[in-house]
Amino acid sequence: MAVEHDWGQDPSVQMMRRVFSRMEIAQKNFLENLNISFFDKRIRGWRQTALDFFERSWAKANHDNIILDEEKVAAIYMHCFARATGGEGVEISRNSLPHDETVETLVKETLQ
Repeated sequence: MAVEHDWGQDPSVQMMRRVFSRMEIAQKNFLENLNISFFDKRIRGWRQTALDFFERSWAKANHDNIILDEEKVAAIYMHCFARATGGEGVEISRNSLPHDETVETLVKETLQ
């Protein structure tokens, strides 16, 4: 017997799908700008580190009552991903990241 799930219609699930899509596109563009192959073995580690940084930053934003839309959430992830790659010696241009003072301050405070 087939069970019908309607969680895919849930607005919060749909919003997270859009956020993940934005994060994937931003990461793809970021890596292309750095001329890093999508098959580079370092990417997996960077993603794991970025996820840790991202979760900490999102928790701090929630604690500090910072309102985050889809664009800001993706920007937080990209700043965290840049921190992860930069921490391994990859030179990151400021132009390769979204400029958002709230996001930049949040990530900086979270990861100091």
